[in-house]
Amino acid sequence: MTIRFLLKYMSRPLHLFGGFGVLGILGGASMALILLGMKIANPQLDVTHVHGPMFVIASVLIVSGIQLLALGLLGELQVRHYYNSQRPAFYTVDRLVRLVPAEEQSLLSERQDGML
Repeated sequence: MTIRFLLKYMSRPLHLFGGFGVLGILGGASMALILLGMKIANPQLDVTHVHGPMFVIASVLIVSGIQLLALGLLGELQVRHYYNSQRPAFYTVDRLVRLVPAEEQSLLSERQDGML
C-alpha cells in the first residue's frame, strides 16, 4: 500500500484522501437524510431511540470525511510548496564582466584596507 501511494499519489495526495473524504461525507449525509425522511414520514416514531447507532455512524462518517478532505488539502499544499521550491532560477550568470582588471582591483582593495 505504501509503494502504491508513493508511485501513484505522491504528487497528488488530494486525489487519494479527497476521494475517501467525499465518499465518507456523502455516505454520512445520505444516512442522515434517510433518518430525517423517516422522522418526517412518521412523526410518532422515536428515530433516535430505534436508530441511535445509525445516527452515530452517520456523524462519524461526516466528521471523518471532512478530516480526510482536510488532510488531502494539507498534503496538496505541502507537495506544491516542495515542487515550487525546487524550481531553478529564472536566470543564470553566463560570464562575469569586470570594468577594472583583476590586478588593479587587488591594488585598489589593498589601498582601501591601508586607509581604514
